Amino acid sequence: MQFASRTERIDPFYVMEMAKTAQAMAREAVHTREQMIFLNVGEPDFTAPPLVQEAANRAIRDGRTQYTHSLGLDALREAVSHWYSQRFGVNVPARRIVITAGASAALHLACLALINAGDEILMSDPGYPCNRHFVSAAEGVPVLIPTTAEERYQLSHAKVQAAWGARTRGVLLASPSNPTGTSIAPEALSAIHDVVRTHGGLTLIDEIYLGLSYDEAFGHTALALGEDIISINSFSKYFNMTGWRLGWMVVPEAMVPVVERLAQNLFICASTIAQHAALACFEPESIALYEQRRSQFKARRDFFIPALNALGFTVPVMPDGAFYAWADCAQAAQKLGVQGSWDVALELMRRAHLAATPGRDFGHAETAHFVRFSTASSMAQLHEAVARLRRELA
Repeated sequence: MQFASRTERIDPFYVMEMAKTAQAMAREAVHTREQMIFLNVGEPDFTAPPLVQEAANRAIRDGRTQYTHSLGLDALREAVSHWYSQRFGVNVPARRIVITAGASAALHLACLALINAGDEILMSDPGYPCNRHFVSAAEGVPVLIPTTAEERYQLSHAKVQAAWGARTRGVLLASPSNPTGTSIAPEALSAIHDVVRTHGGLTLIDEIYLGLSYDEAFGHTALALGEDIISINSFSKYFNMTGWRLGWMVVPEAMVPVVERLAQNLFICASTIAQHAALACFEPESIALYEQRRSQFKARRDFFIPALNALGFTVPVMPDGAFYAWADCAQAAQKLGVQGSWDVALELMRRAHLAATPGRDFGHAETAHFVRFSTASSMAQLHEAVARLRRELA
């Protein structure tokens, strides 16, 4: 069988490949003293709050399960608009908000709507691998620009300007980012957007960890910069609804009918049950619970990052958001008698029954020397993980 050439441009998602290996090892070790600790996948250990679960049950019971409009429930678009106003002080009209089948669908729609074959999109390296693959799937060309710890692993206006060429269409940013957990400062983001505007390009930004910030200097949305920003968001991370597959995008008003036409043909609509459930995310009781959980995520970060540093897994930049630790594993590799982050991750699974993600997924800028740990697991599991790491690296 002959497959389309575009499939050759899509690398395996090694995060998930490693997860399959970890699951297989966990099944083999089910009767052993140590069970596998999974710090490899960026998924909150919290589930949807009670009000959200009740809203889903109510929608099923009342028969509200048929297709919605391709743009999403009007009430949910209004609720998201109100959240932007209350939480971030930004006016985002509901008519610019499109509810999607997860942030993945939002990125897919945005790339199909905006990128022509051969268009180049500038992105930071390291960065979340699926984002560049959405660009490739739309026949665009992701251009990975190496970043450093001194730059907080984010693009700068100077690097965007230097990399801009005749085929450049725009930038795809992420703040807070995966795998580094770092955000772009407001003034830096504004400077990047100014460069993009000067060239008549487009600014897309992945904001799926919006709300999960631990530093006031970075707790902002790029939408404050103007109506020409295209923001991708999700109910998965801050709102703890990963398996519900629900997200949204904020686009310029002129782009809404284009996205609507694509969504009608590709997705029809996002899950109706998930949409009705998500309305309860914005109830005061739910928001209070999310904020308590955000405090717990911060406490986990504040424990785990210093512990990693003390063990020789050096985290060059303290993450200000999300729930990741991007750690240099060169010293750990030496102690474990292996080379590179892939081998380190395998050794940790075999010896410590601890799953982490090797850096190869996330680009080429020294990523082979890094592993990503997720701090989305419980504090008890993080303490146990540190104890096991200490034992194996002693």
